[in-house]
Order: sequence, then C-alpha cells, then structure tokens
Amino acid sequence: MSDAALNAPPLEAGRLAPLYAAQALATGATTVSTVLSSLIMSELGVEELAGLPATLISACAALSAGFFGAWMLRRGRRSGLSAAFALGTVGALTGFFGARAGHLPLFLLGAGLMGAAQGGYQQARYAAAESVPDARRGTALGALMLMSVAGSFVITGAARPIEALGAALNTSAEVAGWLVAGALLGMAALLLRAWRPLRAPAQAPGTRLGLRAAFAISGVKSTALALATAQGLMVTLMSLTPLRAHHMGMEHAGVAALISGHILGMFGFGWLTGPLIDRLGLRFGYVGGAALLAAAALTAPLPGTVWLTLSLFLLGLGWNLAFVSGSKALTRFPAAQGVTDGLGYVAAGTGTLLGGVVIATSGFPTLALICAALPGLLLVSAGRVRGT
Repeated sequence: MSDAALNAPPLEAGRLAPLYAAQALATGATTVSTVLSSLIMSELGVEELAGLPATLISACAALSAGFFGAWMLRRGRRSGLSAAFALGTVGALTGFFGARAGHLPLFLLGAGLMGAAQGGYQQARYAAAESVPDARRGTALGALMLMSVAGSFVITGAARPIEALGAALNTSAEVAGWLVAGALLGMAALLLRAWRPLRAPAQAPGTRLGLRAAFAISGVKSTALALATAQGLMVTLMSLTPLRAHHMGMEHAGVAALISGHILGMFGFGWLTGPLIDRLGLRFGYVGGAALLAAAALTAPLPGTVWLTLSLFLLGLGWNLAFVSGSKALTRFPAAQGVTDGLGYVAAGTGTLLGGVVIATSGFPTLALICAALPGLLLVSAGRVRGT
C-alpha cells in the first residue's frame, strides 16, 4: 500500500458530475439496445448469426478507438466524447428503424455506428482518471463505474414501459429499446457540453500511434494483454448468454433483470474496487479478475437461472477488477490509449463471432470451458507489474 494512496486528497466527484451522468446515460443505452441484439437477430429469422451484431459492434469500435483517441489528444476530451455520443444517437436510431422494418442490413448498419461510437465514448474513463492525482485514479474510475450501474438499473426498471412502447409501435420491446437508446445518447451528447475538463492529457503529441509504436512503449504490452483478455471474455459471454436465457424460456423482463445483475457486477462495486486497486496495486486487480472470470465461465453452463445469474454477476465483477487496473495503468500512456482499446474490441469481436460458431457446432458448455481457460493470460500481465 503506497503512502500516496493514503495521503491523497479526496475525490472531487462534484466537478466530474456531467461526465459521470453522461456515462450513466450511455450505459443505460447499451443495456437496452446492443446487449440484446442477439434477440433481435432471432426475431429477424437469422438466429444462426446471433453473434454478428456484437462482432460488428466490436469491429467498428476497434476501428474508431484510435481515431477518437487521436481526436481527443488534438482537440480535447470534451469534443471527442460529444462527437461519439452524437454518433451513437444516429446509430441507435438507424438500428431501430432497420429492426422495426425487418431490414437486416439497415439494422447492422446501426449496430456498426453504435460500435464506432463506443470506441469513442468508452474513453471517458481516461478523462475521469486524468482529472485527479495518480493516487486517486482508481477511485475516480470506480466512481465512474458506479454511475454506470445507476444508469443500467434505471433503464432496467423501465422494462415494462419499454414493452408498452414496443406494443404501441407494433414491435417488440427489444426493438423499441434502440429508440430509447437514441434518446439517452442524445441527452448524453448535450450534457457533455456542460462539462469542463479539469486537466489536459499528460502528453499531447497530436498523432495517432500505430500498433507497433504503441507496443514500443514500456508497459503497454502487458496492459494491452490484460484489457483485451478481460474485454474479450466479458463481451463474448455477455452477448451470447441472453440467447441461452431466451432458449430457457425467459421473457424480456427476465433477461433485462439478468443483464442488470451483470451490470451490477461490472459497475456497482467501483466504489470498492477502485480504492482497493489504489491501495493494493495493479497485481491485485489482475489476479482477482482472473479468478472471478474463470469462475463465471465455469458456472455459466450449469442448469437453472440462479447459476446463470451468478455467472453473469461474477463475469462483470471480474471484468471490473481487470479493467480498472488496466485503465489506471494506461493513463500513463495517453497516445497509446486508442490503439490499445482497439485491441480489446478486436478480442471482443473475435470472441463473439467464434463463440457463435462454437455454440452451433459443440454447444454452450464447450464455449464456457474455453472461456474458463483464457483468464490465465491475466496472470501473465500480473507477473509483469512492477512493484505491488
């Protein structure tokens, strides 16, 4: 435990309120739209391609993350984040009209635009961390995650009104959710205009680093490995589990509650995990995250909704530990943030695409066993951490 962590000034969360609120709206938008995209694919009659929207979302996020990272270095966090939220609004509305019309290419276009937007607005965590001293960055990230779970819970509580909206529009609740997501992301874009960044990025080389240049920076490779592993595993299981729940007979409200449990694990304990990582170090986050991610994969194929609920909760909490640790480490390398985030999206897209194939050929339990082995990569990152 460092003296800096013990003696650091308290987090000025009030000054970050617009950023935190915008992130809460974005999480609510994701919860009600892209997370349930596999169910829309089933409605459109292409269930064998259930993982395609998630793969497309991750691929577009991977392509846009470096672009938005460079934009924010040149023009500032607020400009880049506002543009990303606005792009997400367009994507959500496009996806809604495509799904409602039964037009698969238009729906996939909307999903791709949503993914491109995520490649930008998910970098809000760096904006929060840059605004505080290094010894409080885990705490700042944890507070951002806590606001995210608030957004998810509010939108989950609105499951019945969203079902009513879907009925009024002569469509399903899953499709109506994309319209709601567009409204939430539009509000986030407006809210960002009220936020004033507290500090500029530590580095300001207005250039976009390529993969080789980013990896040449000491410490980036192990951080990228941790982030990509955690992101890939989490998105793969999160995206494909709702379809499994649907096959088990769960309706929209039940699946929404299941996802909320997952979001609770992802973001609800940021108030605890962030300060713990500040005090105990990055290695604690990587090792703890690996253990929980493996446990999540092993419990996922067990029969019954209780095990499925527990699995998604552990999946979220394990991701939280690894992701906060990796994000804190990456705040030292602003020029490498975009391309490193891109690797995480590549891992997620690859995982969902191959995961759908594995399920179709060998079943969900086989996918779960593969996912249970992969958290071992986080231990490699833990072994390369200097200090604690």
